[in-house]
Parts: sequence; C-alpha cells; structure tokens
Amino acid sequence: MPSVALKLYSVFFKFLLKHRLQNLIQNAIDESSNPYGVTTRPEESVSASNPSFTDGVATKDIHIDPFTALSIRIFLPDSSLSPPEQPDLKPNLRSSGNDDPNSHNHRRNSYAPSNVGAPRNDPRRSSLEGLNLRSDNNVYRGYSPSPQNCRKLPIMLQFHGGGWVSGSNESVANDYFCRRIAKLCDVIVIAVGYRLAPENKYPAAFEDGLKVLNWLAKQANLSECSKSMGSGARGVGSEFTKAEVQRHIVDTFGASVVEPWLAAHGDPSRCVLLGVSCGANIVDYVARKAVEAGKRLDPVKVVAQVLMYPFFIGNVPTQSEIKLANSYFYDKAMCLLAWKLFLPKEEFSLDHPAANPLISDRGPPLKFMPPTLTVVAEHDWMRDRAIAYSETLRKVNVDAPVLEYKDAVHEFATLDMLLKTPQAQACAEDIAIWVKKYISTRGHEFSY
Repeated sequence: MPSVALKLYSVFFKFLLKHRLQNLIQNAIDESSNPYGVTTRPEESVSASNPSFTDGVATKDIHIDPFTALSIRIFLPDSSLSPPEQPDLKPNLRSSGNDDPNSHNHRRNSYAPSNVGAPRNDPRRSSLEGLNLRSDNNVYRGYSPSPQNCRKLPIMLQFHGGGWVSGSNESVANDYFCRRIAKLCDVIVIAVGYRLAPENKYPAAFEDGLKVLNWLAKQANLSECSKSMGSGARGVGSEFTKAEVQRHIVDTFGASVVEPWLAAHGDPSRCVLLGVSCGANIVDYVARKAVEAGKRLDPVKVVAQVLMYPFFIGNVPTQSEIKLANSYFYDKAMCLLAWKLFLPKEEFSLDHPAANPLISDRGPPLKFMPPTLTVVAEHDWMRDRAIAYSETLRKVNVDAPVLEYKDAVHEFATLDMLLKTPQAQACAEDIAIWVKKYISTRGHEFSY
C-alpha cells in the first residue's frame, strides 16, 4: 500500500486540484477568444533552460509557431559530443554526483574542448574540429552539420501530463524527468509545450503535437538543404556565404532557419514518442497521423511510442474505474472535470476519439501502429482501459508490452514529489531498456 505520507499528500493535492479546476470552469474562456493560448499556469514552478551541460544535459527553448503559444524545450545529452566511431569517449565533465539539476549543491559544469594541446593524431582533436564553441560562460552553441565530426542521436518527442489544463514542458518536474530520460535512453528529448484548456479546447493540443512532428521533418529537410547548397557551391567553383545560404533557405521554406543542435546531432529516422497521462493520448494521436502520412513525413520515422499511464476513459466503466474511482491524486471525479474543460460542449462524450482508444471508428488499422510500450500503476483507476488497448494491439501482432508497477499511483514516475523514488528511477530504466530495441543502429540487441 502507498505510504502514509503519500496518502496525506494526495489529499492535499486533490484539494488544490479541485480548487484550480473550479476556478477554470468559472472563468472558462471561449476558445475563439484566445487562439494564441497558454502553455503554463502562473502557480506552477518552471525551470529555466540552460545551454551548458548541467548534469550532463544542455537545454534550450524554442517558440516554433508565431500564431500560437506552441513551444519546445530541447534536451541534448553530452554523449552527443562523442565521436561517431567512439561512443564511449566522454567530454571532460565533472559532477558532484547529485542527480538533481535544480539542487543548490549541484555543480554547474559545462563542456569545454579537451583537444587543446593534444597531438595532431589524437582522436579527440579530429572529432572536435569544426565545433563552434564559445569558451565564455561555457555555453554550447552547436555547430554546422558535418556528418564525419558528430554523433547522431535518436529523437524523442515528449508530451507532459496535467489533465489538459495544467502542466508544462518547462516545469521543474518535467525538466528533471526529461533529463533523466535523455541520459538513460541516450536520445535528444524534445519536450512539447502544447496549448492548454480551457483557453484552447480539443483539438488544439493534438494539432500542436502533430505540428511539432511536421516541424521536425521540416528541420531535417532544412538541414539537408543547407548541406547540399554548401557542397554544391563549392563544386561549381563558387561559394555561398553563411548568410546567403540561410537567406536562400528562408526564401524557399518560409520564416524558418536550421536548428543547429538538431542538425548536428539529431537522427529523425529514429523518432520515439513518449506521453505522460493526457500526453499519452496526444502521442497515440500523433502516431496514428504519422502512420497515415507515411513517406510524406520523410525523413522522420516513428519507430516506437511509450504511453505512461494514459488518460483513457469510456462510457462503459471498466473494473478499475469502478473499484478505484476515488484513487490517489487524480480520481475519476477530477478527471471528468478536466475532460469537460478540454472537450467542446457539443462534442463531450466519454467515447470521444480523444478519450477512448477502443472505439471502432478510429483510424488507421491498429496493425500499422508502431511498437507500443504501456506503463500502468496498480492504484490508477484508468489502468484497465490502457491494458485493454495494449491487448488489442497485440492481437494484430504489434509489439505492445505492459509494465505494471505494484503499489504505484497515477504519475508515480513523473509527479514532483515522487521523481526521486526508487520506483520512478526503475520505471525510467525499464523504458530505456525497451526503447533501445528500436533505436539501436546495431539491430535488436536488447530484449525485454
């Protein structure tokens, strides 16, 4: 059973959540009045981005849509600085050993080129040539894409939880979780700051998820265009300046420029989707749209998805929905309020395609869905429907295992007060083991 401290915190958490939801209902804004939307709430603590490799991960924030509040935070692990042929060569980092990047006792260390004074034939020198690093403030600036000098990492799109109405990709808890996943999975994590309800109801959050996937594909094509234009210019005896290349790209693709971290280190052909709670519902939608898009998304390929205690519901209650309706933190009554804030009044139904993955008119056919790992908690009232969805995927031969954690509650691996528990760490490690089956460049060397 959950500890006494957890039970007490759950009571306090539900009291605050109910108060916030009631305030949102009273002050609900029609979605047409604020198309720009919001991606965080004033009462939520956020963590500032840090382009130095604090705790082995550098971060930056990007606002990718001028018409909405949609933004992303990129988490780049320091393993990306290892040479492609020598993944075990690590940058010269020192750490206090504290896993908490927000701790006051944590040393903030950054990558600094270690090839100074190295022999000319030293692999560190050749691997780091071309880096555009500023030693002042120890901030990593990225560099122009050069395949022979950089290591390409898979990309993971991460969608936070919060019942559609709260949470943020910049929150302290989400920042901590994404750093942990980036290091354990050895991936670039892109945390998506989708628009929240009720300012923007369905399908805003879903559209934002798909928009980020399309943005990722656009970035990959921009990067290839940049390299092609540069090499082509040299081939005909003339040379584009950096400004000219960038101007040509902007003229061709619109108001976009190459994101250097992704251009240098990202491999969009190994893209994983990970969603937490209601973020898992967004992930499942984005995965279905990726299947429908097919080659139109090239070079982006969604190779797997991870659904962490998804926010699924339906008109016909499951056994867990009856037995655990008053469960910890997010009970059924609270979640129903959140769904009412998220779905337009005329569309409200617990069998809405955004809510119930098992209704018959959802497309495409499930047999085309990517491998799907589902994480559920013993004391989560939504667990049975998530398990049933996983079973349905397995019936059509999709690799869809379920990890169930005993004595666990909804958001046990991502909630701020539970992030440092052994169970949360174990869950992240289990996810990494499974994900590496599908992102490894050496084939399925891992098994679960």
